[in-house]
Amino acid sequence: MRARRILAGLIAHVTGSAALSAGSQAKASASQSIPIDLSPYYNNKAFGTYPGEASFDVLGQSYPAPDFATPEYVSEYTGISYTFPGYTGPNASDNVICTGQLVTIPAPASSSSYFSVSFLISADKEFAIVSGNVTFSYADNSTSVYELRSLDWFSFLTINRGELIFPRRFTADGVDYNTSHVFERTAPLNPGKELKAITLPDASSAEDGRLHVFAITLRGGVGGIDAATVDVDVQAVRPTQKWLESGAQVVEVTVNNAGSECVAGSGLTLSLSGDGVETVDQGHIKRLCPGDQKTVILGVEATSSEPVDTSVIIDDGVTQRSVSFEGVQLGFAEWTTDLDSLAKHESPEWFNGAKYGIFIHWGPYAVTGWGNSTPYESYAEWFWWYTTHHPQADSSDFYDYRLRTYGSAWAYDDSFADFTASNYDPKAWVNLIADAGAQYFVITSKHHDGFALFDAGATSNRSALHYGPQRDVLGELFDAAATYQPALKRGTYFSLPEWFNPDFGPYGFTQLDPATVPGTSSWPGIPAQNPYTGASEPYIGHVPVTDFLTDVMLPQMETLAYTYGTDIMWCDCGAANVTAPFAAAWWNAARAQNRQVAINSRCGVPEAADFDTPEYQRFSSAQRRKWESNQGMDPYSYGYNRATPDEAYMNASTVVYTLVDIVSKNGNLLLDIGPKADGSIVQAEVDHLLEAGRWIKSHGEAIFNTTYWFVQSEIPGGLDVRFTQTDKAFYVLFLERPAPQDGMVDIAAPVPILEGDVVSLVAVEGGEDLAWTVSGQGIRKVLKMEVADELLDAEEFCWVFKINYA
Repeated sequence: MRARRILAGLIAHVTGSAALSAGSQAKASASQSIPIDLSPYYNNKAFGTYPGEASFDVLGQSYPAPDFATPEYVSEYTGISYTFPGYTGPNASDNVICTGQLVTIPAPASSSSYFSVSFLISADKEFAIVSGNVTFSYADNSTSVYELRSLDWFSFLTINRGELIFPRRFTADGVDYNTSHVFERTAPLNPGKELKAITLPDASSAEDGRLHVFAITLRGGVGGIDAATVDVDVQAVRPTQKWLESGAQVVEVTVNNAGSECVAGSGLTLSLSGDGVETVDQGHIKRLCPGDQKTVILGVEATSSEPVDTSVIIDDGVTQRSVSFEGVQLGFAEWTTDLDSLAKHESPEWFNGAKYGIFIHWGPYAVTGWGNSTPYESYAEWFWWYTTHHPQADSSDFYDYRLRTYGSAWAYDDSFADFTASNYDPKAWVNLIADAGAQYFVITSKHHDGFALFDAGATSNRSALHYGPQRDVLGELFDAAATYQPALKRGTYFSLPEWFNPDFGPYGFTQLDPATVPGTSSWPGIPAQNPYTGASEPYIGHVPVTDFLTDVMLPQMETLAYTYGTDIMWCDCGAANVTAPFAAAWWNAARAQNRQVAINSRCGVPEAADFDTPEYQRFSSAQRRKWESNQGMDPYSYGYNRATPDEAYMNASTVVYTLVDIVSKNGNLLLDIGPKADGSIVQAEVDHLLEAGRWIKSHGEAIFNTTYWFVQSEIPGGLDVRFTQTDKAFYVLFLERPAPQDGMVDIAAPVPILEGDVVSLVAVEGGEDLAWTVSGQGIRKVLKMEVADELLDAEEFCWVFKINYA
């Protein structure tokens, strides 16, 4: 399968626009993508046609040569056009390792300024996120900084999804058929300033990972640098396969303000027109200030599935203008197993707006319930794996703990009898999740030990229905949610492989080379061996099958999807898989039922990944692609760990801090709890969830159904502040208590506030209609709000200021 060629025909450049009537607030846009020639800076070769021809990383590995036409490449998501080098021959370089190079910028078109800079990048070390600050220098000698970051180009279990996806990589002496990736990042520029140069970061350490740049493109704007204009630039029109409540197809329109004045007042209404095209749900922008970008959602119906020329109609209430796009492919298509088809699926709008979910790791590993203590803690749910095949990776000393606690004759499956669920109360669980402020939950339907919490039918008797609780614990939880908390979406974690299922043997794998990484994670598909006696451990409830993928994995995924009605298929450890046929069939069935469902990034097919899933990680800047960070309330375990003291669990303040930080950067937080074997939940976790939940629910308007701010996510070197927004309001969230100076709290950021807007302190009585003033302009803008200390004292965890647009 070739690298996924972005469908350039679906996202056209602005090809024309109607002239505006006199007095219109908007100005016709002629902005465009302006690629920068990076060939003078090339110092690395990333693409080869055979093993060893190129050495992208320090190990002699490389991408395969693209089999799509180069050099032009157009991003499906942003509409940005790049000069992408691709394969340049047997000896010529094709990318830039960042070593602090100064890239000079051509002068923009007459009296105009550039709006943004977009990059195609990658990092060359597995399991490493590489970042560095890129500096933009302007004609007035000012600068701005953007954190340029990349995920690793290659990840064994294909948990990343890049802008470009390649079906394999070349090793130094062979081929590895896990996917490799190139990522896209877009940086805002200071509005109204003339960009002169870009200084790349110095990210060239082989030990930490090197940052590579393949292409840089400027986005132009026509607004005069000194002119008082509202220059609304429609950057892209992108049809999706999602739909609104009306049933209309979601079409995303990316809009920039490349001028020097804000869109304000009643704002702008957007619609899409064309032959056989009807806008059912119009889009709206109430506020868009210079240098800012928003993605507007329209609901559209089309009578033809053929590409059609369309126009975005922008209406300010007085006049209209139109911006034309050629060959836009509207309409819903049937899902197929083709990777280009799967790549069109995305996280639903309900997931994007939900922001906060509860993860539940529960199984027989709650009986052993041990992962040692910080700083030696490991995942408690991996108890069996650590104590059998890999004592050399056992820095947490599971080996000795198992021997002294259970003796040498004990086997993991002996824990089943003590996995009682005697205090399991599914109603109490879903009520706790709702009271915590979460909008969805994900429970381990089956972890790597192969023990299912659901009725696996003829595929396996290794389940909670046959052993331990002898109950359908997953079914009870889903039923309780439907009855008592129907607003909660329901998800299922599902391990694709099973460590020691003998039928998984033909697909068994080791994650890394054990010669270089001793004790690397593995799913061998052979019986576990008792670490003290060498005897094979039983695999109770195993039902022999012909093929693990078709006879176990696929029917179990189908059971979770169709019998239990999961909303999220949250896979883990995708190597050999049946994701493509499963996803295509599930998505078609869900659409027929008017359900919008999601698949995470760990099902083994990156094209089928709706959202990324970093683990125990956060980012320092917003990510355009939807992501969900998952971590435990435990310092470093998902399953219950009896070695964790109460005071070590994440407290309410940290829950709120983590959630706000992630949401401000386009992420969701999936926060894990690990119930005990009897189904009870650690009281410290319960208390902290409820305490955080009270804050989350009273401040939900600044969290749920918000979007991130394109301009910035934090205040560099300043107060610990984050930003979120809706169409009608903008939120400034202080993660530390503001310290008023002369009764005023300052925000040094170009927040979109105008005369007539109302500022308030959310959820604080007496915090309505605060007096405010603004000084400075652009990046030097400072908002000052008059706030009494007693109002700040009435808040805890996070102080949320709301700017309600006039």
